[in-house]
Amino acid sequence: MSFIPRADIVSWGRTSRTEARVASPSFRDEVRGLARDGTQDACRLLAFGLRRSYGDTCLNDHGSMIDMTGLNRFIHFDRAAGRLIAEAGASFDDILKLIVPAGFFLPVTPGTKYVTLGGAIANDVHGKNHHSAGTIGRWIRQLQLLRSDGTSHSLTPDDPTGLFNATIGGLGLTGLITSAEIELIPITSSDLDVEAIPFENVSEFLQLSAGSEQTHAYTVAWVDCLGVRGRIGRGVFTRARHSDTGVLKVHAPPRLTVPVEAPSFCLNRYTLFGFNNAYRFTSTLSRRKTAHYDPFFYPLDAIGQWNLLYGRKGFFQYQCVVPPAEAEPALTDMLRAIAASGEGSFLSVLKTFGSAASPGLLSFPMEGATLAMDFPNRATTPALFSRLDDIVRNAGGRLYPAKDGRISADMYKAGYPNLERFKPHMDPGFSSSFSRRVGL
Repeated sequence: MSFIPRADIVSWGRTSRTEARVASPSFRDEVRGLARDGTQDACRLLAFGLRRSYGDTCLNDHGSMIDMTGLNRFIHFDRAAGRLIAEAGASFDDILKLIVPAGFFLPVTPGTKYVTLGGAIANDVHGKNHHSAGTIGRWIRQLQLLRSDGTSHSLTPDDPTGLFNATIGGLGLTGLITSAEIELIPITSSDLDVEAIPFENVSEFLQLSAGSEQTHAYTVAWVDCLGVRGRIGRGVFTRARHSDTGVLKVHAPPRLTVPVEAPSFCLNRYTLFGFNNAYRFTSTLSRRKTAHYDPFFYPLDAIGQWNLLYGRKGFFQYQCVVPPAEAEPALTDMLRAIAASGEGSFLSVLKTFGSAASPGLLSFPMEGATLAMDFPNRATTPALFSRLDDIVRNAGGRLYPAKDGRISADMYKAGYPNLERFKPHMDPGFSSSFSRRVGL
């Protein structure tokens, strides 16, 4: 097993492209030698999975990279305890196919199932149930970490060295996660009881979120960022919980795939206006319904390679979180700035984060409200992002590295106060394009 030069490695947003030496092991006993060889590069080593990070956290330009997707085996599934041990390259897609028929579900899942277990841990992903479940790191019971000095570490949440907490949300910079044990949640149906409620502004969204946290496990909102006729912050709030009745049916593969890059003129203010009106109308046709988990948790997974819709230049996602006291004014100011810019976003998602602290030293979620938006990569986009950065910084918020492709070093360091506690746990043999860009 050896590294092979590649010049075609691209992040999901397709704005970050890199050349690197890549190795694709099929067995865990191949990884130790690769870790030793890869860390000798000037830009050192990074592991990656399905590359659903939007920016450069999953890239290591002119360094070495280990493709972990071949290490995707299930090691042990304890149905009595509701726990699964799997290799780090196992995808949530495959995990769901195993656990759903057995009456279990992932305790936390992001907006795509095409992520690996190792990648989810390294980014300490969150979902629509942060107010009730926290991040994925709160459900990891053990992980195996290989360091560049050849040592293996079996880490648990009570690890006295702090290496477990540094690895959760550590962006792959503490070593190579080879496997992990995750606690699952029991379900009796693969369906959810879903309710959609229109709202007119950020204040109404926050009230709906607060009023739903005790009754519904999952809450999320779509928000119209165009601000037509001065309507800033209107949207559709959705809340859901697992159904008590129904069958345990797994998801189907995507029926549609985007075959080629779309022309850039397809995404403009007029198509966005039509999309927003259609989305708001169809979302409220049925205020209450029963839905399978797949379209509820993973709506974009229905279209394979949907990122190609943004054309050759790709797109950025801007995701921030701001604390509760500043949520209403900060989010309103951001939506007002977006509307004034004329940029617009086809994906604009609002959620709230609860008070349960993430275990990771560099985990993104904190108590407050989070806004995520996709923007085509245009010449005017950086100016808008600078304005949004100012609002987030002044509110005491932070940006999400997994969705980032351009955050400044100062902005990153200001948002993550545990950086100095994290740095001693960094593996000197591991690095990434992101870590070098922000000065880690």
